[in-house]
Amino acid sequence: MKYAMQKFFLPIIYSIILALWVSGIAILSVQNATPISLKIFFKIFGLTIFEFESIQMPIGVVLSVSMSMGVIISSILLPPFFALRHIKDSQEDFRF
Repeated sequence: MKYAMQKFFLPIIYSIILALWVSGIAILSVQNATPISLKIFFKIFGLTIFEFESIQMPIGVVLSVSMSMGVIISSILLPPFFALRHIKDSQEDFRF
């Protein structure tokens, strides 16, 4: 029963979170239309090893791309962890 409720409510909760995030991006991008550039760098002991600066783009685009990358990466990485947990739980059920 517990898992049936989770299967029913989790997609609804995920949809609400995603809708709120997209709405927040829309509001923020309308209010802040100034283009920004991302600066990515990697330093070790004060020595710059890698440095990159992106093109100028609106903050709404940056947030949308960041969210999309997060959703894609989490959809790739999370299922194996849940499968491992399910295997461990099923093994504990059969122990005497």
